[in-house]
Amino acid sequence: MKTLIKNAHVISPGVEIENASIAIKDGKIAKVSKRPLSPKGYDEVYDARGWYVMPGFIDVHTHGALTYDFCDADPQAVFKLAEGKLAEGVTTVLPTTLTVSHEELLAAAANAKAYVDAGQPFAKVPAIHLEGPFINVKCCGAQNPEYVRKPDLKEVKEINKVFPVKLISYAVETEGGAAFAKQCVKMGIVPSCGHTGAKLKELMPAYANGLRHMTHFCNQMTPLHHREIGMVGAGFLIEDLNTEVICDKIHLCPDMLKLIFTRRNLAHIQMITDSLRCSHCDDGYAFQMGGLDVKLENGEARLVKGGNLAGSTLWMGKGLKNVHEVTGIALKDLVRTTSWNQAIELGWGDTLGKVEEGYTADLAVLCRKRFDIHAVFVDGVRKV
Repeated sequence: MKTLIKNAHVISPGVEIENASIAIKDGKIAKVSKRPLSPKGYDEVYDARGWYVMPGFIDVHTHGALTYDFCDADPQAVFKLAEGKLAEGVTTVLPTTLTVSHEELLAAAANAKAYVDAGQPFAKVPAIHLEGPFINVKCCGAQNPEYVRKPDLKEVKEINKVFPVKLISYAVETEGGAAFAKQCVKMGIVPSCGHTGAKLKELMPAYANGLRHMTHFCNQMTPLHHREIGMVGAGFLIEDLNTEVICDKIHLCPDMLKLIFTRRNLAHIQMITDSLRCSHCDDGYAFQMGGLDVKLENGEARLVKGGNLAGSTLWMGKGLKNVHEVTGIALKDLVRTTSWNQAIELGWGDTLGKVEEGYTADLAVLCRKRFDIHAVFVDGVRKV
């Protein structure tokens, strides 16, 4: 299968090319040309009409979409999550769990395997992200405290046996937290500090054991204070911590987004959506999350009791647009935070996250004004 994308405004890490042509062969990018290429010999020719063509987004933290949550018992949940993500320009996704029972986590992993066995018709699902259950009960946010438990490598291995676990968010200050980081790294799993009340000194043993990731930076973690810099301070002090950022201007105000993206190394920032089942839904939609009641109003998903933010309805392209407008940083520099940084950390940096010869042809085509999605290619095949 050979595809030609013409009239593309290519945005790739460190690269911006207008009126480019992209030749795709057998799922890989064969050539990115600054000049028009002849359409002869191609099975499909797609006219990008000057729209942005970016690497397909990689969302490492998302719970659901289209009224489905990854932890639902319904096997269709993974299909619907992946379908919703694909419509947003996400080509690779790590479905993210809630803090629920071990049996529910095993069932979610089995559903992910079933999706892959069915040929992954939408976004690709190479692995899952466990957000909890090994969190600080005082920092649950919208997670259900009834299911919080201590880090348990045996439990992780049982889930991983059903379907690969690639990322685990947990509170480093919990008993055995430092050793747990080392065990995760040995298994090829990225340990991440999240839903945590840790002080800097409690982070450092886990950091020494290989922890280099922070879950939804600034949200549900110890804030910056002049006598204890906490996890927010750690995110600014320690350069190589890969910090997830929800860029909806709700979880973090525009000034905080500007502070993060202009003061931290862009190589260690990862945009996420942290989207819930209410993503793609209208205001007024009510649902449960890990047994807790949530309602969507004014585009914000909050717990009915207490009002905590429960997650987002954000699309990655919208987050990119928000940060671009707030900071003025060039898209060719920002775009690495939507895909390539994630790919590097997860071990796919040589194949995913760039519009470059030899890379997998996972591509998102976006409107230059609204950043709406016009087309999505997965392994060179147009799926949107």
